[in-house]
Amino acid sequence: MNLISDNVNQKELRRLAAKEGYTFFGLTLPYLVLVIALIAIPVGWLFYLSFIGRDGTLSLENYERMWKSKAYIKIFITTFKISILTTIICAAIGYPLAYFMSQLSKKWANICMVAVLIPFWTSLLVRTYAWLVLLQKKGLVNNILIDAGIISEPLKFVHNTTGTLIGMVHIMLPFLILPLYANMRAIDKDCMKAASSLGATPTRAFWTVFLPLSLPGLLAGLLIVFVLCLGFYVTPAILGGGKVIMAAMKISSNIEMYFNWGAASALGVVLLVVAGIILFIASKLVSVDQLGNR
Repeated sequence: MNLISDNVNQKELRRLAAKEGYTFFGLTLPYLVLVIALIAIPVGWLFYLSFIGRDGTLSLENYERMWKSKAYIKIFITTFKISILTTIICAAIGYPLAYFMSQLSKKWANICMVAVLIPFWTSLLVRTYAWLVLLQKKGLVNNILIDAGIISEPLKFVHNTTGTLIGMVHIMLPFLILPLYANMRAIDKDCMKAASSLGATPTRAFWTVFLPLSLPGLLAGLLIVFVLCLGFYVTPAILGGGKVIMAAMKISSNIEMYFNWGAASALGVVLLVVAGIILFIASKLVSVDQLGNR
């Protein structure tokens, strides 16, 4: 009787488990359809177009051109150089600022956070043109420097790498501060007190306790900034003045000027693969659970 009862119970459990699985699948089906329609199909179409040559046949022509062309190599070097420099500058400015905000009371920290978020309320295009006005030869920055006697002739801040970096850092900085501040705010202050009680100076406590605990938030911010910089278009196009060509600008010119969807798609695929590799490496350095728990 016990064996019969156990078999019945196991069958009932399997039936309930199967029913729960079907229910879960039904609930997630709309999401799966949405992901397939908005992500999987466009990305798959992008990969397909990247293998279409000028004659309309499948080939590696577009990828071979990127490998052999010095112009493409220069564009990739520029893209990564600008992205890396922007990420480093954002880290140099954002980490001290996020640390300062994390040490404030909740009231003042919220006020500072509003100041950090204010740029999001203005269009990216408007902010970029504002920097163009400020940094041009007869702009506000050069006029102040000349009036103060610091320089005798206007400095060239725009239509070069300098202007591009200034504009991109201004736009990307909040993306680093937000995850980093959240991470720092979640660090238990008793950890620093414990380090001090064990004889550590404030500087030593910061380097040995606070900094390691804030690394997941810093890595998350750096990752967001770097990946977003890889696909930047508006700011380099305006502040670079055509002298700073990044990958997104080349994709645009391939479509608008040459109507070459294959070459543009291949360049997009390369950027997508690079971003995927970066995300994979980051996931190995810091787990998603570790980022979420901070």
